[in-house]
Formats: sequence, C-alpha cells, structure tokens
Amino acid sequence: MLGQYAFIDILVFIGYGLLLLGSGWLFNRKNRSANDYFLGGNAIPMWMVAISVLATSQSAATFLGGPDQGYRNDLTYLSTNIGAFIAAYFVAIFLIPRFYQQKVFTVYELLEQRFGSGAKRLAGLMYLFGRVFASGARLYMAALAVSMILFGNIDASSVITATLIITVCGLVYTVYGGIRTVIYSDVLQAAIYVGAAVAVIIVLYQAIPASFGDIVNALQQPAPGETSKLRLINTDIDFSNTGVFSLLSVLTGFVLLNIAAFGLDQDMTQRVLTCKDAKEGSKAMLMSVVMVIPVMLLFLVIGLLLYIYYQRPDIMAAGATDGPVPTFAGEPVTIFMYYVLTEIPAGVRGLVTVGILAAALSTLNSGLNSMASVLVQDLYRPWKQKQQSHTDEGHYVKVGRWAMALVAAALGGMACLCYYWQQYTNMPLLQFALGVMVFSYSGLLGVYFITLFSKRGSQLSVIAALIVGFLVPLSMQPYVIDTVLPTHWQFELGFTWQLVIGTFIAAVVCAMGKASKN
Repeated sequence: MLGQYAFIDILVFIGYGLLLLGSGWLFNRKNRSANDYFLGGNAIPMWMVAISVLATSQSAATFLGGPDQGYRNDLTYLSTNIGAFIAAYFVAIFLIPRFYQQKVFTVYELLEQRFGSGAKRLAGLMYLFGRVFASGARLYMAALAVSMILFGNIDASSVITATLIITVCGLVYTVYGGIRTVIYSDVLQAAIYVGAAVAVIIVLYQAIPASFGDIVNALQQPAPGETSKLRLINTDIDFSNTGVFSLLSVLTGFVLLNIAAFGLDQDMTQRVLTCKDAKEGSKAMLMSVVMVIPVMLLFLVIGLLLYIYYQRPDIMAAGATDGPVPTFAGEPVTIFMYYVLTEIPAGVRGLVTVGILAAALSTLNSGLNSMASVLVQDLYRPWKQKQQSHTDEGHYVKVGRWAMALVAAALGGMACLCYYWQQYTNMPLLQFALGVMVFSYSGLLGVYFITLFSKRGSQLSVIAALIVGFLVPLSMQPYVIDTVLPTHWQFELGFTWQLVIGTFIAAVVCAMGKASKN
C-alpha cells in the first residue's frame, strides 16, 4: 500500500500520527455540561476561534481545487473575499449580537422565539441535510486523493476504504473532547496544511529554470489572445459555471453564500459562539476573513507554477508540448494530484499526503460537532424535556457523542454517493464543493432576511420557504434539466445565481405568512 513512498515519507506519517495522538490526549478535557461540550464554556481565545473558522472553510476542496483553479484560470477566485468581507460585517452587525443576547446553542433557536418550535426543528433539519451534502462532498474529495496516494487506484472499494479511514480518525479524535478539541486541533491542522502548501511552492519554484520576473511576465502573457493569469477582477457578464467568480457574481451570490456560511451555518457559527461575548466573536470572524486571503493565495500560486511547469516548455527548456492530460488509472484528476502522483520529490509527497488529511480532518471534525449540536439541542433536548422535566447535563454530553457517530456514518455515506455525482456533473472540484451548499442555504437565507427585516412570516410560511429554497436549486441541476427539459430549452446556471434565485423565491414565500404579533 505504501510502496510508492520513500523512508522519509513514512517518517512524516509516523510523526503526524504521534502528533495527533499527543495533541488529542493534551486537548481532551472532561465536559460536564452541554455548554462545555458544544460551546467550550464560552472561554475559547479569539485568535484560536479565527484560525478554526479559517480551517473549517479551507477544506480538502481548497487543497485540491485551489491549485486546479490557478492552473486552469487566474486569480479571480481571490476576489470572492470582497463578498466575504461584506457578509462578515453584515453578520457582525445583525446576527452575532442576537445570538449572544439570546444565549443560544444553535443559530436556529432564534426562529423558535419568533415562529415556534416547528420552524426551529425544520431549519435544523434543513441545515443537517445541506451539511451532509457539503461536508460529504469535501470528505469525498479527500478520500479520492487518499485513495490515489495510498492504494494506487480510485476504484470504488479503495475510495470507500479511504473514506472509512478519514471518518474513523475524525470521529475518534473529536468524540470525547467536544468543541474544545475541535478548535485546538483546527489550529494544528491549519499549520500542517499551510506548511505543506509552502513546501510545494518552494519545490516547484526551484524546479523552474527562470527568474521571478520571467515567471511573472509569463503569467501576465500566457498565450496570444488569452487574458493574464494574474487577473484579480473579472468584469464579464456570464451566468454559467465559468462565470461564478466574476465581479457581479461576487457582489451577489458570494455575499449571500458567505452570510449563510458565517451567520446561518452551525458549522461556522458554533465556533464564533465559543468566544466570551459578541464583540470577541465578531472580531474572530473578521480576522478569519483576513487570514483566508494569504492562505487561498498559496494554493492558487501552486496552480500558477504548475501552469509554468507543464504549459510553458519555452521556459522549462523542454520540447514543444501542450502539457499533460492529467489522468490516473484511466480517470481524470486535477493537475495538482497528477504532479503529486508522478513527480513530487520524496518527503514532500508525504507532507502533501498529511496536508490533505489535515484539511479533511479539520473540516470533518467541525461538521461532526456542529451537526451533533443541532441534533441534540434543537431536536433531542426539546423531546426529552417533554418526557422528563429534569435531566442531568451529563446525559446530553453522552447523547452528543452518539449523535457524532450517527453524523459520521451519514457523511461517509454521502462521500460515497459523491463518487458518482461529481463524475456525472463533470464540475471542477472547487465549484462542486461550493455548489452543494446552495441546497440548504437558499431557504435559510430567505427565512432569516424576512425574520430580521420585517414582521411578516408564520410558522407555516417558514416551513414552506425552507422546502421551496431546497427545491428551486435542485430544479436547476444538470441531471434534472437534462431529464425534464427539451434539448433546445436546456441551460447552464452557475451555483451563485442558483443561490440568488432560490433565496429570493424563499423570501417571497416566507413573507406570504401573516404578520407576526410580536
């Protein structure tokens, strides 16, 4: 299984394993209450929360998809941070103070105060459903890479085994320590995968026989008629998948995507709620947006250097070539994985493998804890309180651990399903990972906009809006369009525009409910 690794790679694996065991033992703390287990007692340092939010957002999809984006296109993916900043300020002003005021465990408890427990339960279920899609897709990408590196193939059995390895490691590491362990490990994992990215950049830069200035000039003038690969802002009007990183898309769909991620997705928001107050939580979130930019740039730079390495034989002093067609075991792979599998030096290969695992575990651990918190706090606790007026807090900690195991099984199953889904859509990894979030975000955004800025809405209209918000993006998926519409009516719509349309329709449906008396 490890035949393609050198002794130094094996040493890297052993070192990473010992680091995981040692940090797991060090970070593990006894949790006496649900507040300790799910919110860390509101005592997590702000800077650690910021890094945890960063690590959660920068998954294996970024590790693998970021270089692919840089290789195929340019730096316009960086411009999505404009939308992230706008969204972060919105969440800091309108949502985070409300969460701390109401002392909630999950963001969906706010809906209960306005529309009743039914709205809260459905919002929690919608989040869980959407998060299974999103986190499952990220887990699949990591499993695909691990399968190629460890087993030398991407057969279904190997991908499933890799999924099982990652899922079990994440569950064991997280299940006893709760959110404290998740946040502390996020800091560690972020350092590892950023270090791996830096190592790859150094190796690639040294392999290119050109000065820094020559490399920059080649990227500015890639080929006759092509735009610069250093372009930051794309002002084209393009509503297809190729235009999702355009400025118009950034100022609309990506603003909505980040509002949902920072303020309505328990996966991210739970970290912010571990700070001591709303002010610290807002600072942590804004700091994470700032830190994302250089980290995102690292992975894009890998792609740009791979472009020089493979597509510019004039610089590499190689024969005329159009570059490789990156395939592995007969299947297409990203250019970064092709490089890792065929040419990366010993030692760095082990570090990259560990980096992929670190990115995957960081995102997986986050999903396990946040989804378990929704299952326990929004669904199980209300039911238990109806059955028994007083229940010891330790009971909810135990239930939370069982909930994590259930969530881990669901994510593993979704990752296996994505093995077939992504191959059908033929969508780049990064867009695929971002796009699956739309299913749960559309309805939640529509409902929360009406909740925050109007007195409209009822429990029935909230439930209808959440369902419609899921169905609208679903109706725009290629497999649905190809099945339902005649050939001359078929179209392609980028996921950001699916989110805009889905959010608008969901908001209209929610506003159709009777005005609240509150």
